[in-house]
Amino acid sequence: MSSPAAVPSASSADRPGWVTARTGGGSFRTSLTASGHALVLDEPPNVGGGGLGPTPYDLLVGSIAACTAMTMRMYAARKGWPLEEAVVSLREAPSHAADCERSETEEVGVRRIERHVEMRGPLTDEQRARILAVADRCPVKQTLERGLRVVDAAP
Repeated sequence: MSSPAAVPSASSADRPGWVTARTGGGSFRTSLTASGHALVLDEPPNVGGGGLGPTPYDLLVGSIAACTAMTMRMYAARKGWPLEEAVVSLREAPSHAADCERSETEEVGVRRIERHVEMRGPLTDEQRARILAVADRCPVKQTLERGLRVVDAAP
């Protein structure tokens, strides 16, 4: 029997601050709502999904990329430096499909993410080096590196 906290109330999806995922109909297609925005997530066809949206791992890695780019932008703006565009590309090193197959019996997850950062604009070498150092201070990256726990909330 599952605990009452594991079953959200009918209105929990509408509470501010909650990110909600809904799936149904036997497919992996999942509707995600966050801060009033809706996204569709799915798995690729080669693992039984429809390929209708990014995978959960894509969003995890994308969260780090977006936060890193935003952190770079925020720092450059605060300094008045001419960062015209920050492009942060990340990719996961292990196989997502293999994780899905082993997740019931083994500890799985991305253990290493590779990053490529581009900065466009007339920045000095010193400015580029400082912005890159600040990029490592992205809050999402720091959260994941420190580890986090997911716990059931009271209804």
